[in-house]
Amino acid sequence: MSGLGLGWEAQEAGAVAAALERRRQRELQRQSRVFNARLRTIGVDKDALDAQVKDRKIQEAAKKARNEELANEIKQNDKVMCMLEERQKYDIRNINKAVSDFQKNFQKPETRREFDLSDPQALKKDRPARLSDSDPRYDLHDKNTIELDRKTMEQQRTEEETHRAVCAATKEFNRSQAAELAERKKLEKHQKMKDDMDEISSLLQGDLLSENPEQAISSFGRHRVITDRWKGMNQDQLMAIRSSQQQQVLEKLRLKEEECRRDAEWDRQSIQAARAQLILERHQQRQSWERCRALDSINAELSQEQKSKNIYLKEEEYSNVPTSQYFAQFNTTSR
Repeated sequence: MSGLGLGWEAQEAGAVAAALERRRQRELQRQSRVFNARLRTIGVDKDALDAQVKDRKIQEAAKKARNEELANEIKQNDKVMCMLEERQKYDIRNINKAVSDFQKNFQKPETRREFDLSDPQALKKDRPARLSDSDPRYDLHDKNTIELDRKTMEQQRTEEETHRAVCAATKEFNRSQAAELAERKKLEKHQKMKDDMDEISSLLQGDLLSENPEQAISSFGRHRVITDRWKGMNQDQLMAIRSSQQQQVLEKLRLKEEECRRDAEWDRQSIQAARAQLILERHQQRQSWERCRALDSINAELSQEQKSKNIYLKEEEYSNVPTSQYFAQFNTTSR
């Protein structure tokens, strides 16, 4: 029994010595951390903070590159719009010059319908307003008036239909753009709230705020914690934090890419709207050119009618010109 007692006492003494040695080692580790001025001053995981700073710099560089790309694209679009404006001004100048040349060459004052109001030879050229009941001029005048009214009404109807179509297309485009903008703002707001909640949850559940109790477990049991002994995290915890941060970086990059795609789609739709506006303007210019051609055709017909009228007056109405013999018979007698 004495031998068993001595063995038990030796085991107890060995356990106490081992416990004292463990405590001494923990004390030495604690002293190395406490007396390390760098760790005591910073008090956080500097590597993790450096990684966050590096990630933030990468994000800022990507954002700066994207802003520069958008600025270059805006400059390119402005250059294209300037070229289109110059082209439109050039076309307008050519049209105005062509109209001026046409008026100068084919719409001289003596060929206009209103020239007879200021014609100095009007009285000499004038003829009776009515020759007989069967005067063909009245039939021709009525026909020209009816045809001109018909063309005017048709042109006015075409312009009204075009205007209604343009208004309907513009209204539908504005409605779709407004709905898309509202949906986009709704999604962005929802995503921002989700990101904020994720960030708050990550901060609350992270190892930086919730200390790992494994390193502060007391030797008297896992239910007892020595609060002044927790000064850092193990390698697994650091790897978990770095993995979570990497996932967050990837998620933010994915969100940035989605935002870039949305911006690109918005820019593409803006360019399509500008192209549709340009096509509409060209269609209106084409219609204006066709109206000018129709007006030119009407003027040519009127000019031809005026020439026919002048020929008729010269060959039919004023063909019997008095001779000198006719005037010589006057004042020959006293009666």
